[in-house]
Amino acid sequence: MFRHPIRWLAGLGAAGVFVAAAGAFVAVAATPALAAAAPTVEPYFQNSTLAVGSAPVTRRLFLFADGPTVLTDVSLRYDYRSLANKITVAPADGQTCTAPEPGVLVCDDPYGIELSELPPLGSGIHRGVADRVRIAATDDAQLGDSGDIAVSFEAAGGQRGSYTSQVRIGEGVDLAGGPFTDHSATPGATVTLPLVVANAGATTVRGFVAVFDLRYSFRATDRFSNCLYSGDHLLSCQFDEEIPAGEAVGTTLDFQLARDTYAPSNQSGYAQFMTKADFEDLGRVRDAVGARAATRGGGAKLTLADAPSRMRQADQTDVGPGFDYTGWNVKVTGRNGTDLAAIGDTLKGGVGAVVTATVGFRNNGPATLDKVNADYEAATHTDVELPPGTTAVRIPLGCHLRQGTRTYLCASDMLLVAGKSYTMEFQVRIDRVIPNARGAVRVNAPCECPAGGSFGDDIKPANDRATILVNARAAGGGQGDGSGGGGGGGGTLPITGAPTGLLAGIGALLLVAGVASYLLARRRPARFLA
Repeated sequence: MFRHPIRWLAGLGAAGVFVAAAGAFVAVAATPALAAAAPTVEPYFQNSTLAVGSAPVTRRLFLFADGPTVLTDVSLRYDYRSLANKITVAPADGQTCTAPEPGVLVCDDPYGIELSELPPLGSGIHRGVADRVRIAATDDAQLGDSGDIAVSFEAAGGQRGSYTSQVRIGEGVDLAGGPFTDHSATPGATVTLPLVVANAGATTVRGFVAVFDLRYSFRATDRFSNCLYSGDHLLSCQFDEEIPAGEAVGTTLDFQLARDTYAPSNQSGYAQFMTKADFEDLGRVRDAVGARAATRGGGAKLTLADAPSRMRQADQTDVGPGFDYTGWNVKVTGRNGTDLAAIGDTLKGGVGAVVTATVGFRNNGPATLDKVNADYEAATHTDVELPPGTTAVRIPLGCHLRQGTRTYLCASDMLLVAGKSYTMEFQVRIDRVIPNARGAVRVNAPCECPAGGSFGDDIKPANDRATILVNARAAGGGQGDGSGGGGGGGGTLPITGAPTGLLAGIGALLLVAGVASYLLARRRPARFLA
């Protein structure tokens, strides 16, 4: 089992009900440790609900570990004999596969599978993915049939594991989200957003779930009894109402934009609609990972206009999921900026001593800097220049040495909350005692990154630099302007519970589920059946 008890799913979030926190920076050795324990690898394969006569669903085996690793000579086995003649499993990415017996597919991956760390920095969650397979119901399948797919892997070095997921045959429906809408508000104001869904198929939809992917700034003002929340963030709502073929239902939701919302800016939000069965397929393992459950609202029930409420009958699955979402863009007006202030440190020691420099920056506000995105780009970068006469023997995760310098470039997380400090620890060896040896910490440092890499609109650039002082002749002097007391704040990423894009909302949920194309599909013009 994981040294961090199965944090991979708790950290990412499934169906919006998992919340976890990770430090902004975690120290890692500058050189590889000898005799390090091999990472533990655990597989996950999502449940599936299929409809007869509908297009196959695409699934892939996800591999999670508590450390970086590369699996080589990987063999994957899909055993679906409990559903022999009811479903088919076929390769989707051109991999080499064989069927040694009915109901078994064996595929080889000669190129290997690399497991690399997922954000936020220091999460300790490493993920790799196998090639995709397509799963489809056959003409012999009947409504209500169910069984399992046991997916196992073997790799060089004796690495192996297995995961059994459930497959059931349901009734096909087609949900479609309402059109995207534009809104405007100031920080702290309330904005009312429409939530509209239509039945674009020929079969009555009997109940569905709306799962929300909302920016950190969206704060729920209501606590509906059929919705789940983490703090003041809305995660999902479940509806029992029926939607006849060709009809649409809707309601509105009120949100307050947080007072620390950056302005001017655009704050986007999305809702994906899925059947109850499809929602259940994504949430099955939530108890196993020991994740903190979301809270059900204690207020009135959120209802949809003129929609009758009836009990669900057969399981249903969405057979046309390409347009099952809606979205909103809120233009935030006014001025509400961010001041990132560097944090330095003062160190003391003799020749050969190893000391810890706690450095970084603080978001002095007034606005939170939210750069959560699908490209994992940091909100800013920080340069840490070591004082002369010292050598780094242990550096934080997310830092690397600029070639030909004594300066390390360090990436931040994507969400920097107003009022929080984000510090990291460098273990530094003193090679020579130089009185008042000075290094520097510079937040908003330049970076050769695809998205620019740093925050360019700091409202108080004068405090972007702080000093690292070693063996000062007099006490004090370790900090730059506005950065606070010596040694830094020691803060890490707060537990926000916010469904921040890929990290805790539907984006991460669907990435785990193997439907990463959703992140692109939801940007397409919406189809809506009036």
